[in-house]
Amino acid sequence: MASQAAAVNTGGVSTGVSRREFLYYIWGASIALLSLQGAGLLLWFLIPRFREGEFGGTFTIDIGELPAVNDQPINFADGRFWLVNLDSTQPNDRMYQAEDEPNPIQGVAAIYKVCTHLGCIYSWTPTNNRFECPCHGSKYRLDGRRVESPAPRTLDRFLIQAIADDESTVLAEASLVDDFYAPLPLPSGTAFLRVDTGSRKQGPSETLLCDFLGNCP
Repeated sequence: MASQAAAVNTGGVSTGVSRREFLYYIWGASIALLSLQGAGLLLWFLIPRFREGEFGGTFTIDIGELPAVNDQPINFADGRFWLVNLDSTQPNDRMYQAEDEPNPIQGVAAIYKVCTHLGCIYSWTPTNNRFECPCHGSKYRLDGRRVESPAPRTLDRFLIQAIADDESTVLAEASLVDDFYAPLPLPSGTAFLRVDTGSRKQGPSETLLCDFLGNCP
């Protein structure tokens, strides 16, 4: 009888974890692990880890890859920029001087490949000799200045340097004019161009070029 009573008294007390509680613990741990993994991946993408030749780093380009003066831009997809060679004293349909531009526009520039309106990737349209954004119709001259809205400003530019044939000596670099990189005239002895995509300046807000011609949509 005593042993039966003891069995009755202790039989209803659980000294371990039930199967349902164990499954809850496993489920909770899995959710926590997935959350940590997601946070880790987010930080991985947010923290820049750029190397030479990657976006956010520097690109060294042989001078032979430079487009001819006022010719169509060269697309450097890995760096997300267009390389242009400008001279408004030799105007054509791609590059010309506007009424509010008192000085010639001459030199090389590296133009960021993202539209200043809502961040779409625009492209060069050979038939119209200008950059055009397929998302909302913004248009830009060869140097990145706005031709038509809704873009609020000129296309952004990256720092560009003229490098000697030793691939290390900097002969000149783009100057800042109103906190925007001006085109870089290349000095004698330039063998390479170095584009630093980690150093970007926003384009200024200027009068639409179509306003001067009276043909804005």
